[in-house]
Amino acid sequence: MYITNNPVIAEIAQEAGVDRIWIDLETLGKEERQAGLNTVKSKHDIEDIKKIKPLLTTSELMVRVNPLNPNSESEISAVIEAGAQYVMLPMYRTAEDVARFLKYVNGRAKTILLLETIDAQRNLEDYVDFEGIDEIHIGLNDLHLDYKLKFMFELVANDTVSNIARTLKMHNIRFGFGGFARIGYGMLPAEVILTDHYAIGSEMAILSRGFCDANIVDDPMEIADIFKKGVMDIRKKEDEIRHYTPDQFKHNHLILQEKVNSIVANMRK
Repeated sequence: MYITNNPVIAEIAQEAGVDRIWIDLETLGKEERQAGLNTVKSKHDIEDIKKIKPLLTTSELMVRVNPLNPNSESEISAVIEAGAQYVMLPMYRTAEDVARFLKYVNGRAKTILLLETIDAQRNLEDYVDFEGIDEIHIGLNDLHLDYKLKFMFELVANDTVSNIARTLKMHNIRFGFGGFARIGYGMLPAEVILTDHYAIGSEMAILSRGFCDANIVDDPMEIADIFKKGVMDIRKKEDEIRHYTPDQFKHNHLILQEKVNSIVANMRK
């Protein structure tokens, strides 16, 4: 998945093989939760959905709406009418929140829950069998803040993510978590994260700013080259990982834990 409201970049990403373009409408409470952090805070609007949707022939269009609020029903209807194929709900906490969201969508689009609170994790068994949930994405940014951790991939290293994944697989819910940069890049190398995705059965991830930050790279030809090579490298790595043995997955997870521990130790200095 790649977050953009730029039609040129959306078409480039689609051509390179990105499966899903993500329009991000979430603003409520985000600045306060992530104050001082170098996180993505998008400024997209519903008109962006109308611009992007007609361009997509192979990629799907996903829209993250705001957390539940008095205007949620109208917002969700508006994004579906504008062309959203997937609607993502952030910052939910209870089974009642999930039921309300599913009622508002009412089968008109596919649904994704963004599990990014401790309450959402704790209450998972209460709603995971609700009819109408298509996918759940584990949001490392806000979930690690809720846990008061220093680095979002601590949740992967300490097996919080794999424990959630185990429950989701038991209930046949398609899921993913976090994101990564290009192969060979990233403070925590993308290939190490990607391998852990396969180890726990994850089926989706976000291509992060470390993959391509369109706020820094503004030449469309350069962006196209980054996407084409970057996605191709990911697919090649996936072909390799599919043949890994349990011991290779275990070894990779140990590498991930060591690198995360080192990153966290340096952050505390």
